[in-house]
Amino acid sequence: MPITAISTVPAVPALTGLQHSTLAACLGLLCATLAQPVAAQTAATPAPATPPSTAAPATAAEPAAPTPALERVEILGGRSSDTEDRRQSTASKIVIGREELDRQGDSTVADVLKRLPGVTIGGRPGRGGEIRMRGLGSGYTQILVNGERVPYGFSLDSLTPEQIERIEVMRAPTAETGAQAIAGTINIVLRENVSRRLNNLQLGAASENGQPQLNGAWTRADKLGAFSYNLSASVYRRRSQDHSDTDTERRLLADQSPVLQQHQSIDSQDVHSGIHLGGRMQWRLDGGDTLVLMPFLMHSEGQSQSDSVLTQPLLVGTQPDAATYATSHTDTSSRFTLARLNGQWQTRLNEGGKLEVKAGTSLARSHSGTERLEFDSAGLANNHIDDQRQVQDTGWSTGGKYSHTLDSEHSIGLGWEAEQSQRTESRNELQNGVPQQIGFGEDLSARTRRGALWAQDEWNFNPQWSAYAGLRWEGIGTYSAWDAGTVNNQSSVWSPLLHSAWKLNPQGSEQIRASLTRSYRAPTLNNLVARPLLSNNNSLTDPDRLGNPQLKPELATGIDLAFEHYLSSGGLMSASLFHRQIADYMRTLTSQGADGRWVAQPFNIGNASSSGIELEAKFRASELLDTKAAFDVRTNLSLFKSQVEGVPGPNNRLDSQPRASANLGADYRLLSLPLTVGGNLNWTPGDTLQLSDAQRTERNAKRVIDIYALWAFNSNVKLRASAANLLAADQIITSQSQDGSTLQQVSSVARTYRTASLRVEWRL
Repeated sequence: MPITAISTVPAVPALTGLQHSTLAACLGLLCATLAQPVAAQTAATPAPATPPSTAAPATAAEPAAPTPALERVEILGGRSSDTEDRRQSTASKIVIGREELDRQGDSTVADVLKRLPGVTIGGRPGRGGEIRMRGLGSGYTQILVNGERVPYGFSLDSLTPEQIERIEVMRAPTAETGAQAIAGTINIVLRENVSRRLNNLQLGAASENGQPQLNGAWTRADKLGAFSYNLSASVYRRRSQDHSDTDTERRLLADQSPVLQQHQSIDSQDVHSGIHLGGRMQWRLDGGDTLVLMPFLMHSEGQSQSDSVLTQPLLVGTQPDAATYATSHTDTSSRFTLARLNGQWQTRLNEGGKLEVKAGTSLARSHSGTERLEFDSAGLANNHIDDQRQVQDTGWSTGGKYSHTLDSEHSIGLGWEAEQSQRTESRNELQNGVPQQIGFGEDLSARTRRGALWAQDEWNFNPQWSAYAGLRWEGIGTYSAWDAGTVNNQSSVWSPLLHSAWKLNPQGSEQIRASLTRSYRAPTLNNLVARPLLSNNNSLTDPDRLGNPQLKPELATGIDLAFEHYLSSGGLMSASLFHRQIADYMRTLTSQGADGRWVAQPFNIGNASSSGIELEAKFRASELLDTKAAFDVRTNLSLFKSQVEGVPGPNNRLDSQPRASANLGADYRLLSLPLTVGGNLNWTPGDTLQLSDAQRTERNAKRVIDIYALWAFNSNVKLRASAANLLAADQIITSQSQDGSTLQQVSSVARTYRTASLRVEWRL
């Protein structure tokens, strides 16, 4: 029986007494909190009136009315609700469906994800950024599209919510989805085939600080006998502007006298446009087999212009470095094209077996060009930088899964995966006509191969207890070559995975989850290649980049515990705890070389750990209060704690991980009008991060308020108005670096802007 794979799980450090007491206190507090509203509601509900006795004979004047016969009605078919999918999954999973995707009228996927429990976005409000689960990004969070890893250069910001069927958030890895998920996995499932005709059109317009933004989306689905299809298309064009100020100060540690003072202000304008085409075509073949083809094509272009002013006053009694320029003008253009075709064949075998085979191929091309002119205080050009980059990625992937249902409550699965991607990159960087990559070459070729074998066993022992055991082996090999050298890096990882869910009552309204897993984080190709990428304006905040061929993958042993309480009308309340013990932790450190240039390079610096608690609640007001108001509430709070060994504290946490994140959202449906209004508050507190004994960064708090109003003219026509980032708070980041005799501080302030949008939705 595959459950015996439990014996292969690596030892996990025992919880401390403080961790034990914290866990018990959190679960006890939650149970008590949940019990109170339910008990109050039960007590307040009046007992049903006792029906008149049917034993008494009816009088002649008033004969007894005959009891009408009630017909039995069954509703069959249809996909289960998102909450029900979450409840029935043995591994912890959050499912976000079309209702939540449409709620706020978001223009990007990042705007949807930022409201999920434990998910944060790294960039400024309205500018997207790295998606992080439990505050961790940079390879800790696995991002999938239709269960496949996203190709190089692909950004989730380029997807529109209208193209998505649902979003699945898995807090712990499984054998089938992959173990490169120390923080968790986010799977974006694009529109699927449907059994009914669908023809939807959405047109929207928005304004951010006076800059227009236009978008449109069309979805068409139908079924023609044994053939069904779903096609989607979206287009957008966005204009935006930004302003930032950066102050740099360097002081002597001995007497705190200033050595350097700089102020840089940058104003930029950007125009981005793109088109996305996607689809899913399914044929039902003889014998019950199915064949699915999923084409996807996207193209995006962008242009930006920026002007910078640099002031550097002379300091009395010092000999400061001369300012590199007084003013500058930069023009940047970029193009990205991705074409992908995936196919899947599924057949049923004898005695409950099922075989799925999938294959795919992709081609991605990108080009970016930057031309920068710098001028001295007299307005004369003193520096000309021209940087052109071209990247082409080709790849293929294949895989399969054999699943067998032993009985209605027990199933096993075996699978394999293989993929290869080939990258060719060309960079031509000239400074005043002189090549800057001398000794390293302009061209780079790289190849990445990945293979995996996995097995899993899922068993519902009884209506209240289910368990999952999985084992996955994954190997990754990278090879890269350029004029000055080559890199060949091989790694492989075994990942035993265990999940279990225990329903405290047969109805499943309360349950406890537990997971014990092993996951990992592999170094990226850019982190491995020791080919320098020179910055145009070398500084502490914009250093040169250099890889490290000796990097090893991080290995993490994880424990997850959760308590979930499901309400009668689809609401839920949950509390979850997690802990990750990480070996060979990778961190990018910035140092100043003998030539005075700042260089950022990754290293394995030791062990680290991360822990946290995540609280979530979503419910209708009528479920907990004695009210008939159509009022829905969604809220979550996540608290994180991490520690990197070998880095002096306090604040020696994992990179970019905040101490907390929270959301509070509500919706109100007016009973007298076809109008729904709502909003959401997203909050991430400020934090200080100690990178090393000589480097520290600080960020201010992030508060984002979004509101919307939806007017339904009828079931086929709706008008949605929304406003995002109402507070428009600046983002402030401060970095400090000490080189032995001096202390340098760089403080950057970047503006954010409010956005107002209007969208019309038609069902044709």
